Amino acid sequence: MNFLGHLYFSNNDLDLMYANLQGDYIKGKDLSHLPEIVQRGSHLHRTIDNYVDTHEDVKELLHQLYPYLPKISGIAVDLYFDHLLARDWSNFHDTPLRDFIDAFYQHPPGFQDSFAPEFLFMLDKMKEYDWLYQYQYLRGLSSASGGLSRRISFENNLHQAPHVFAMLQPEIEQAFYKYMESAQPFFEDYFKKN
Repeated sequence: MNFLGHLYFSNNDLDLMYANLQGDYIKGKDLSHLPEIVQRGSHLHRTIDNYVDTHEDVKELLHQLYPYLPKISGIAVDLYFDHLLARDWSNFHDTPLRDFIDAFYQHPPGFQDSFAPEFLFMLDKMKEYDWLYQYQYLRGLSSASGGLSRRISFENNLHQAPHVFAMLQPEIEQAFYKYMESAQPFFEDYFKKN
């Protein structure tokens, strides 16, 4: 899952949301030098990534997408799942999407001094262009696909992801709903243990 999915699975904890998103910018196994909340967020981020990467329905979807989106089908799935989560948000959360996102945008995390400059830059762009709210629209999916395509270091056709979505929408939606059906109880249990 991409940004919105990581926020969704942060147990409505605004500090943890920032720490979770920061996980893409945290490298290595020894995180003991980082604030405790960043360690927790990095662990959660990696758990979410591992869960989606090893989910049987997601793996099957990746096989279906690969002929159309070689090398970047996993990135496309992240974008598709965020699009579907945003589009169908009221099926998964009691707080309206706009309110959920605004609470995140407006929250000042107390550990910003640990943020990498690249992460701060990404957060600024996310808020400026309201990426999270735009995910629910096909134009938001198109914008995210095009932007990511340009940032990937190798030649790719991620900008074609919206066309592939239109072609395989039933299969993508089915995989997403099966994923969410198992991920929700998995992460409820995760937070009981952590």
